[in-house]
Amino acid sequence: MKWIKYLLAITGLLLIVVLSSSLAKAQNCSSKESCEKLIQEYEQKLTGLRDKKNTLSSQIQYMDTQIYLTTLRIQDTEQKIIRTEEEIGKLSGKIEGLNSSLDYLSKVLLRKITEGYKRREVPIVSYFLDSQNTSTLLSRIKYAKVAQENDSRIAFQVQQAKLNFEEQKDLREQKKAELDELKVKLDEQKSDLNGQKSSKQKLLTQTQNDERSYQNLLASARAEFAAIQGIVAGAGTEEKMRDVKKGDTIATVIPGSSCNSSGAHLHFIVQAGGSVTNPFNYLKSVDNSNCSGSSCGSGDGDPFNPSGNWDWPIPPTITYYQGYGETWAVRNSWVGQIYSSHNGIDIRGSSDTVSAVADGELYRGSYAVGCTLSYVKLKHKDSDTSTLYLHVYPQ
Repeated sequence: MKWIKYLLAITGLLLIVVLSSSLAKAQNCSSKESCEKLIQEYEQKLTGLRDKKNTLSSQIQYMDTQIYLTTLRIQDTEQKIIRTEEEIGKLSGKIEGLNSSLDYLSKVLLRKITEGYKRREVPIVSYFLDSQNTSTLLSRIKYAKVAQENDSRIAFQVQQAKLNFEEQKDLREQKKAELDELKVKLDEQKSDLNGQKSSKQKLLTQTQNDERSYQNLLASARAEFAAIQGIVAGAGTEEKMRDVKKGDTIATVIPGSSCNSSGAHLHFIVQAGGSVTNPFNYLKSVDNSNCSGSSCGSGDGDPFNPSGNWDWPIPPTITYYQGYGETWAVRNSWVGQIYSSHNGIDIRGSSDTVSAVADGELYRGSYAVGCTLSYVKLKHKDSDTSTLYLHVYPQ
């Protein structure tokens, strides 16, 4: 039977190679229109593949399509950055020209105004008293009218040039703000691309390109998710152990793999008024190593932003594997087809000792789903808040 297993693995690997190479030869976008067309095309392909990831080859095809789509989006953003930088350059040149025109017109207007004042130095009555000047009175009045009209026209041009100058400056500032946003977006897209490539490599490493291993991985994750959902809903088997004080030892993290979990970790859940909520709203800031992204310390993982005053249930430094809500793993890995939102946080500490985060009643719990997932539950004293500690031995 071993040769059948090897044949299936080789067949799966060949299919993955074919799918990957076909995408590698796919067209790159060379213009705004081609980018938009290709992005729309591959968004539709990705939507069609989203619900068909029931085999390893289809999952890899989905990941390759996702990687290619992100690559297209990066190219599109890079082109937008180039166009925006060109627009800023043109606006800067136009502003410089407008500034020169405004400076020139302002000097002309100032000179005209000065000349006008000089003309007013000779009283008009003198033209009537001086017979030599009387004959030129009408022509001087006509000239003064023309000069006044020219002065008004220049003043209008100055005003228009000033308005245009301010409009172009505002537009340039707007384009600079757009450029900054595009650069941030580009960094995020590149981070997503690295994460997607890393997630694909992790899956290939986990499964060794073996379909049976992939199906076992999915089955285990589905079982764990079902168990956690059942525990949160109150369907676990629970019995009260004792009353505890804040800081008392209540459990120990199970070393190694446990029920539907491939590695030791504490899954910590906070319920307030019967609904799960973000544990970071309650836990205090602490030293940590963020391993929730493509790798430990990669910078693309889930936010680590505790803002409360609770001590942590395990001693720091905290190793952080997955956050609350729509996590990096949900967005970038195969677990996204198991659940869309993570209802707690996955962590480890400097030791496996688990402590109560508040005074309350401690319950021992378990939930059977092929195997038995053990946990403890702490009902906080004088509060509608409870905390759940999964993948632990009660103490």
